[in-house]
Amino acid sequence: MATVDDVRRQFRNPPPEARPMMRWWWFGPSIDRDEIDRELGAMAAAGLGGAEVAFVYPMGPVTAPFGSPELLDLVGHAARTARSLGLRLDVTLGSGWSYGGPHVGIEHAARQLHWDRREIGAAAYDVPIVAAWPGDEFVAAFVGDGSLGAPSSYVEVPVRDGVIEVPAGGQPREVLIATSRVTGQNVKRAAVGAEGHTLDHYSAAAANEHIRRVAEPLLQAATPELLGSVFCDSLEVYKGDWTPGIFEEFAKRRGYDLRPRLCELFVARGEWRQLRIDFGRTLSELYEDNFLKVFQQWAAGHGVPFRIQSYGEPPATMSSYRFADMFEGEGWGWTRIPETRWASSAANIYGRSVVSAEVWTWVHSPSFRATPLDLQGEAHEHFLSGVNQLIGHGWPYSPTDGPGLGWIFYAAGALDDRNPWWPVATDLFGSLHRLSWLLQQGTPVRPVKIYIPASDAYADNGVDEPNNLYRVVRRLIPESIPRTIREAGLDFDLIDDDATSVVDPADVPLIVVPEGSTTPPDTRRWLDAVIASGGQVVSDPAGHLPTAPITPPPGVGVVHRRLDDGEFYFVANTSAESRTLTFDHPMENWTAANEPTLSLTLHPYESAVLTSATAAGTQPADQLVGSVDGSWSVAFDNNTRPVTLPHRWEDDPELATYSGSATYEVELQLEQTDGRLLLDFGPGEPVALDSEPYLPGNSYRALIIPPVGVAAEIYLNDKPCGTLWAPPYRVDVTDAARAGANVLRIVVHNTAANALSADRHLLETEADVTAEFGRRFDLQHVEHAADYLHSGLLAVPRLVRQV
Repeated sequence: MATVDDVRRQFRNPPPEARPMMRWWWFGPSIDRDEIDRELGAMAAAGLGGAEVAFVYPMGPVTAPFGSPELLDLVGHAARTARSLGLRLDVTLGSGWSYGGPHVGIEHAARQLHWDRREIGAAAYDVPIVAAWPGDEFVAAFVGDGSLGAPSSYVEVPVRDGVIEVPAGGQPREVLIATSRVTGQNVKRAAVGAEGHTLDHYSAAAANEHIRRVAEPLLQAATPELLGSVFCDSLEVYKGDWTPGIFEEFAKRRGYDLRPRLCELFVARGEWRQLRIDFGRTLSELYEDNFLKVFQQWAAGHGVPFRIQSYGEPPATMSSYRFADMFEGEGWGWTRIPETRWASSAANIYGRSVVSAEVWTWVHSPSFRATPLDLQGEAHEHFLSGVNQLIGHGWPYSPTDGPGLGWIFYAAGALDDRNPWWPVATDLFGSLHRLSWLLQQGTPVRPVKIYIPASDAYADNGVDEPNNLYRVVRRLIPESIPRTIREAGLDFDLIDDDATSVVDPADVPLIVVPEGSTTPPDTRRWLDAVIASGGQVVSDPAGHLPTAPITPPPGVGVVHRRLDDGEFYFVANTSAESRTLTFDHPMENWTAANEPTLSLTLHPYESAVLTSATAAGTQPADQLVGSVDGSWSVAFDNNTRPVTLPHRWEDDPELATYSGSATYEVELQLEQTDGRLLLDFGPGEPVALDSEPYLPGNSYRALIIPPVGVAAEIYLNDKPCGTLWAPPYRVDVTDAARAGANVLRIVVHNTAANALSADRHLLETEADVTAEFGRRFDLQHVEHAADYLHSGLLAVPRLVRQV
């Protein structure tokens, strides 16, 4: 913990550990030492804190297959180079996702329970057990009287010498045959040399084999002392709901025999709900014991933290995180329950002060379309969801001598120095660095808990994602619950059954248990203790919430953190309209130089850091000096010509596919230079949520057409005054201004999407590598690269004096 003065002093220049990092996609692998050095140097120069190496599918000729000595040598070189530059380097313990590869044989591959269902008559049947697919293993068979789906009960059918012996009986009848079958899922987006089955995440033997064949060589190549962490991406082992030995594990953990009631997993008969709850809980525990613990303990033995995105399939609970060292989420949506909230809740409950997020996963598609404002806006959403360390998604390794724009990941951002707006990257990442560090200080104030109805999720999971506990839970918790809490200016943690054993009920003033939730006996006793301690247990938070220290207007989120001798608040406007907050006592804004105030206007996608102050000061008033009219010119490279503002490049056919920079210049006369003189470009133009209809709902973008498309560097009389890439689009030019003639120069940078729209080599590359290596990816939305672009100087700036 620290004091307010300590934190305020370090906020402007925080320690480097909280800098944003980047997922670094190594395609192929086709990697060169010199390019490793160049790209790591570019990351360091931009103010990034490091990289997480991810080995993925090829984009060209493969020079170092996955697992080869050549690749391991390059991993070691990257680790040493990163350390020499002061960067952190993490390594993913596999290629693509989820863990697996050619070393995973049928005995260690992910499995599912497959059911064959058919109606039969009264006669006896002998059904030979036949393996339809390699690895098929008969589990059990059942018969019940009645037509398909109608039997009220089933009995297990005997098996002798490889034959299922169905006895004679009534008519009609239904037979159910359960087979353990390899899911067939292969590693997604695999590098060459990493192809193969996804491993069984319930098997310690499978985990240890992966460690021996993949993880240990990677770790030793990088040198444990040089790594920040070893990493496991999100769990996407689809329909993997079976493992050898589960009958014995179930009996040991649940206290009764699963086999005679196995069919209740498939048909709703008897006490099927409780059996499915017990079965799901067993799968969660096997994942924890035989995957999480195995990898964490192995990594700990080498002194390296194990970082994981622990959600998805298999059915990881929120509390499953506690068996890892570093918790990570993904997904934005501060009034909802994204995966980031799954991780940040676990971090707060289980004592991790730093919680990371894979950020910009689906940011403004296609690649190169994302602007600095998009990146800032989505980062704020993650901060509001409890995250305080950003892992960008991501940085594509790309040879500098390649054709066209080079290599990109099939989805998400291409967030590297090929972006024309990169000159403002240091300011963007510096801002996010300061906020990340700040949000690691003190402890979060989250007065509300939301109960995770895991039992209902186990019992009521759907057909499409039967084992994704997180997604089923998100469906079971009404969206109105988190939204009501957040829009009131308060925050919450999720809490599950395991977490009740470590959370003191006296520390829970309010817990929301969704209506109809099934609660185990221990949880019911804990909820009774909450009530006995003076807390409330409700199904709807409306009308029960405490008064928030800051009551936000619509679209503004609040994060409250407590220090040794006070508190601070991170507030962020997530909307495309300006919002004004009012306070019942003066507040100091650390992100501005103004006096303490009783109100604060946040521009679209703007944030502030607030602490209490003793008295409000006088706020400056804007006084319009006038528009910056005159004879503007614009220069593309060395080609200078007159221009009239607003100037949108896409309106000129010769510039429609241009990605780069242009310099606008004008002479302006100033009669006086007293007071603060600001150059103001206006607020931008809000756009509708569906204004880019091809985008999926999880693709973040700022809903505004900016007055500067998309970033600018401002110079007055050749003196740099600042950069612009987010509202408010104004910069202080006071120190550079002089009475009389002044020369204003604005260097505008757009995105690389314009060039992407005309770059045919990516489609050719996709076709070539697909022909050679199979279809491992599909480039997403590249056909929309030219849609809805706004490059250039899109407004006439004004001069404003603050007095």
